Amino acid sequence: MAKKYLFKMSIWLLLFIPILTTHRIADAELSLGDKVPYSEFKKLIQDDRLEEVVLYPTTVKGILKSEEGTKGKKSVTTVRIEDPDLIKDLMTHKIIFSAATNGGWSQGLSFIWFVPMIIFLIMMMRARRGAPSAGLMSIGKSRANLYVDKDTGVTFDDVAGVDEAKEELKEVIDYLKNPGKYQRLGGKLPKGVLLVGPTGTGKTLLAKAVAGEAKVPFFSMSGSGFVEMFVGVGAARVRDLFAQAQGKAPCIIFIDEIDALGKARAAAPISGGNEERENTLNQLLVEMDGFDTRKGVILMAATNRPEILDPALLRPGRFDRHILVDRPDIKGREDILKVHCKNVKLSNKVDIKTIAARTPGFVGADLANVVNEAALLAARVGKESVEMDSFEEAINRMIAGLEKKKKVMSKKEQKIIAYHESGHALVAESVPGADKVHRISIIPRGISALGYTLQLPTEDRYLLTRSELLDRLAVLLGGRVAEELTFNEVSTGAQNDLERATDIAMSMVREYGMSEKIGPMTFHNGRRPQFIDLGYRAGRELSEEVSKEIDQ
Repeated sequence: MAKKYLFKMSIWLLLFIPILTTHRIADAELSLGDKVPYSEFKKLIQDDRLEEVVLYPTTVKGILKSEEGTKGKKSVTTVRIEDPDLIKDLMTHKIIFSAATNGGWSQGLSFIWFVPMIIFLIMMMRARRGAPSAGLMSIGKSRANLYVDKDTGVTFDDVAGVDEAKEELKEVIDYLKNPGKYQRLGGKLPKGVLLVGPTGTGKTLLAKAVAGEAKVPFFSMSGSGFVEMFVGVGAARVRDLFAQAQGKAPCIIFIDEIDALGKARAAAPISGGNEERENTLNQLLVEMDGFDTRKGVILMAATNRPEILDPALLRPGRFDRHILVDRPDIKGREDILKVHCKNVKLSNKVDIKTIAARTPGFVGADLANVVNEAALLAARVGKESVEMDSFEEAINRMIAGLEKKKKVMSKKEQKIIAYHESGHALVAESVPGADKVHRISIIPRGISALGYTLQLPTEDRYLLTRSELLDRLAVLLGGRVAEELTFNEVSTGAQNDLERATDIAMSMVREYGMSEKIGPMTFHNGRRPQFIDLGYRAGRELSEEVSKEIDQ
């Protein structure tokens, strides 16, 4: 605390001293007296009204002779100009004169630099004595947050919806608690465990739960926290982190967002920040090869972009085990909602299963936000408990955005939106492969949604047939067709529908092989994220003829 206070004091001095010095100079200028034109000042000399004159670099100050009936002496000042006759006139009229400075530029500047320099020297001396985290001397130290024993505050009871991942990690916990059980048979624990999955699925929470269950020290650090502007700092922090972990074994090292550190290395790295990042990655690879798992040090990492990681990180002997933390199914969403609703006062009419069914595709972070929004909405209107309508509105906010009831719209626009959304709903009810319509609204929401038709699936779907995709295309185009049939023209309201329809149609042709003309082939452009297969997939070069056929 003392070092932190000293550092803050030096910063405030750096900011305050120039202001203080400028204030001193301004005081010196203001104390020179009333300002008068130079011609008037010369006339005062000619009339013998001045008793004394002080010459400053930029100004001239004159002290007036005392007059009868007045107390004290008054002074006047004027801007100094090049006037060779000024000294002669002063000597002719026998006026006392002297020279002086404006008081303090050199002293102020020396004062500005003197105090911070003394403070900096004191900090350096304290660092040389071995004071921890002392300024620049600690730049190569690891900045990992250390949670000892139960300090993580998270166990497997706080994690839901990822049962398969929890089962995989129980072996790690069992090894940390009973290492002899596995060493007796010659088994070795994986050096690294990589948690892979979409953002918000609970990868970081799962890693903390492992440490909480095993009751071992837990080092947590972000991948971006290793790299600094100084060369060699990242590698030094990696060494220091593993050295601290070896001293507190058994323990867990967790690196969040490891893709910031472990991107695939280029064949010819560009000098600068990219080269520094690669040096840090090289040091991490060396440390992973060097540390001994028999001491109970386990490295865990999380990423939602495994496709950009360096292959050297993913090989056996480093991150041996890849655990997928995927989006939860309807049962998983129900379990997650129960965890987040523990401390929320719910109405007896709230059905957690119904809420889980209405939130397909939501991850743990989304569901936590839904519960929190519902509680806030209920409290805003003064309810005694959170009811289903609050959850309904919270889900609508997550899907479509904030409701804009006060947005002024003309009757004509409202009519167009009403027919547009009705077109979506009528087509959705008419085709067999579309999800059932749950709600239709012409109240604007979010950034650009002027209305919306909400469809809810009756079950989680992992496969879609060609006919179901064509039905989805029909539903998306239903709003635009309704406008055209009713008003004999179309509006810009179908922009988002057309964008989504184009994506589906392109995927059917390029990825799913559902085009009769192109045939069962895929045409990926570049690399696509694959949460299970962590290898790279090269893009296929397309000829102009094939590209034209795909577009058609």
